[in-house]
Amino acid sequence: MPRRIRPGRLRRRLAIAFVMVAGISAGVLALGSYLLVRQARLADSLDRAQTAATFQLVLAGRQFLPLTEDHIAALKDAFEQRDQHVVLVTNGNAIASNPSFDLPIASELRGLVEAGRLGYERLSLGGHDLLLVGGKIPGSAAALYFITLEDRIDSDLTQLRSVLLIGWVAVLVIAGLVGRLLAKRTLEPVARASDAARSMAEGLLATRLPVEGQDEFGAWAASFNEMAEALEAKITALSDAQARERRFTSDVAHELRTPLTALVGEASLLREHLDAMPPDARRAAELLVQDVTRLRKLVDELMEISRFDAGRETVRTEPVELAPLVGAVLRARGWDGRVTVEGDWLELSTDRRRLERIVANLVGNAVEHGRADVRMRIGRDGRGAFVEVTDAGPGIPPEHLPRLFDRFYKADPARSGGGSGLGLAIAMENARLLGGNIEVSSELGVGSQFRLVLPVTQRLPGREGPVSPAPEHEARHLPEGGER
Repeated sequence: MPRRIRPGRLRRRLAIAFVMVAGISAGVLALGSYLLVRQARLADSLDRAQTAATFQLVLAGRQFLPLTEDHIAALKDAFEQRDQHVVLVTNGNAIASNPSFDLPIASELRGLVEAGRLGYERLSLGGHDLLLVGGKIPGSAAALYFITLEDRIDSDLTQLRSVLLIGWVAVLVIAGLVGRLLAKRTLEPVARASDAARSMAEGLLATRLPVEGQDEFGAWAASFNEMAEALEAKITALSDAQARERRFTSDVAHELRTPLTALVGEASLLREHLDAMPPDARRAAELLVQDVTRLRKLVDELMEISRFDAGRETVRTEPVELAPLVGAVLRARGWDGRVTVEGDWLELSTDRRRLERIVANLVGNAVEHGRADVRMRIGRDGRGAFVEVTDAGPGIPPEHLPRLFDRFYKADPARSGGGSGLGLAIAMENARLLGGNIEVSSELGVGSQFRLVLPVTQRLPGREGPVSPAPEHEARHLPEGGER
């Protein structure tokens, strides 16, 4: 069943990117608009103040010169009646028409005015934003500075900032909602493709994507469907070929079994009369007996592999002591004098026959290819019980290790013996049936180690855990050769 994909980091990144682009664009536009409006309002205020100042200076020169005390008082009263605050600078003294607006005049502004030029300065006083424009009274050395209140401009600009800020926040919110919606709709085909890919990975090869529209996603969905169809056809063909191969293996093994039984009987009869044969004929007969024995082993292994493929193998668990089982396998095959065994006395619940098969295949592989110095170790670790088989052979090249448990695979030259190439594959199949695994490690020129790991899931009566050594007073060590 397809699973819904939660919004991922890609969707969040797309939405965030959309918000950032919209926010930066809106912010730049708002800031630019504010600066342009501010500059226009201040420039307009300055132009008006300069025009008025030029006119008032000419008028003051006509009406109030010479600047006697009476004329100075009349000048202040005339401007205050028109709600115009001024500062008169004469003989180095500054006289304000309104004591509340007795402003300090910067030396730079005074220098400009004394040079006969019209100058201005913006400053704050008592919470008011002021524009100070000054110039010399024509026909006099005195200077007159006009004070213009720009509180209304500042208030208007403050309102404009608030409106632009609210608009910018609104743009961010709307961009976030739109970006999320667009990211969701844009990535919806990606989510469907991910669901489809996951469904195909789970084995639903008939999964297809709907082709909607003629855009890039539509072409992508069509390409995905073509790939899925080709993959389904390929996997179906491979499955059919694998099924035919398994049937062929099973049929060959069954067909060979009947004539092979007769050959085995005849080879057994021939072996009993080897001593009575001439030397030349005896060698040929010995080779024939060996080949028949190998053929019988190969057919038995093919039959076992076919049972694995058909799923007819079952597991019959029973309490099994590892050390006696290993010793019995070694003695039955004549390896007890060639293999050193050590480790704990462990008991677990498993299938005795399959465990014997695994041990026999691993030890046989080590004896055949490792030649001398084959060692076994029985123990337990955090994963369960283990049986380790180590040889001192030539080692296995690293490139062969991943395929070592494949059927009919032989590592060349390190593992190019006369076997069928099925022993390790059968051992691995049995290990998997028992819920375990076989691990291999090898080093060229040093040797190889095969480790059977059996995770035990059933607690045995009288034991403290699934895998446990015998109590201390019963603890035994398996001596060399498999004997107790």
